[in-house]
Amino acid sequence: MSQSLPIAPSRKLKITILTVGSRGDLQPYCALAIGLKRAGHEVTVATHENFEPFVRKFDLKFAAIAGNMQEFLQSKQGQRLIAGEKLKKEEGDKLLLQQLESAWSACVGSEVIIYTPLANWGYHIAEKLGVPCFFASVLPLTPTGMFGFLKFAQTTKNPLKKAINYGSYLLVEFLHWQRYRQLLNHFRTETLKLPPLPYLGRRFRQKTPANVSRIPVLYGFSSHVIPKPRDWPHWAYVTGFWFIEQASEYEPPLELEDFLGRKQLPLCFGFGSMTMPNPEYLTHYIVEALKKTHQGGIILSGWGDVGRTVNIKDSLRVFVIKEVPHDWLFPQVPAVVHHGGASTTAAVLRAGTPSITVPFFADQPVWGEKLTRLGVSPQPIPYQKVSEETLAAAIEIVLRDEGMRCKAQELGQKIRDEDGVANAVEAFHRHLGLIE
Repeated sequence: MSQSLPIAPSRKLKITILTVGSRGDLQPYCALAIGLKRAGHEVTVATHENFEPFVRKFDLKFAAIAGNMQEFLQSKQGQRLIAGEKLKKEEGDKLLLQQLESAWSACVGSEVIIYTPLANWGYHIAEKLGVPCFFASVLPLTPTGMFGFLKFAQTTKNPLKKAINYGSYLLVEFLHWQRYRQLLNHFRTETLKLPPLPYLGRRFRQKTPANVSRIPVLYGFSSHVIPKPRDWPHWAYVTGFWFIEQASEYEPPLELEDFLGRKQLPLCFGFGSMTMPNPEYLTHYIVEALKKTHQGGIILSGWGDVGRTVNIKDSLRVFVIKEVPHDWLFPQVPAVVHHGGASTTAAVLRAGTPSITVPFFADQPVWGEKLTRLGVSPQPIPYQKVSEETLAAAIEIVLRDEGMRCKAQELGQKIRDEDGVANAVEAFHRHLGLIE
């Protein structure tokens, strides 16, 4: 669905969106920024410096936040994180302090702060500025009894399980606060000149400033995929997925068009920002699985450089390209094999294309499970268990299951009928009283 023009607000605002992480952690919030800019606001996206060209190509203002997630994930240290190892506390703290200082500089003069899960320290900056703030997320993170923290694939009605689920959010919040309490309180007292927060966290403040009390939440996912829990507050807005329309402006290379023009449509393989020590292994499994199933494939090499070792003989079966807009490519292929990142998952669902998830870490396994429960994907294949056999078996399922294809198409139509960005902009305006 094309993004419609929102109702004009009564006042134009200077808005800063804080987001850090990978491209998938940035793109949905750029979509939101574009919607807010269309409504007449002045929007700055504050993120890592290596994303400046991406942000500016949408005519958005840019401010730099310390760190380069691409360099980090491509380093041995980043690959260890993806593999499940913990980072050294000192290294993480040094980067976070740099991010806090640069984010504070980026936000001075803002009239509204929108912060995201990996930049949840935006709360402290908004408090200092005394301006309204919003939390924006593509994952459901408001406490609920319906499902536990990052367990949104399955819901429950059992009272005991609901209590445990609700408590899981509070526990994660407490543990996260304890991990960063000293550093964040140092930032509050030394840089922002604010009093420190209590040992138990901000929920236990004796008096919370009005602008950071009951912070509204903009959720960039569809209620057709994750229905809004009944126990969520009214200020948690489920708006629909946030997409940037890129297909109409994309000019594909002729070689890619020729490859897609073959009698048998190729599958698409893309793992986004995921990196690995030996991408040639994953490349080998993909090529061999395609041979077993007599299929062709397009590999989006991404940050992990998957597909670089495809030989000339196999290049007749496999086409490798760095990246292609998902909204252009995904509707043209019979299936997508992906890592289960939130942004890629949203694009796959919107395309109405069945998929296979190969989750690496973080929220990816639960997205994979969610797609299976929706009936639009076979069981996820954890990255550690990928082989030519497991991939080939999943490819056979996804290509032969007509019921899965029909469910994917039906869900895709529902998502295309939504305008998540316009809904989010309207919720933003209504919450601030800018429209009636």
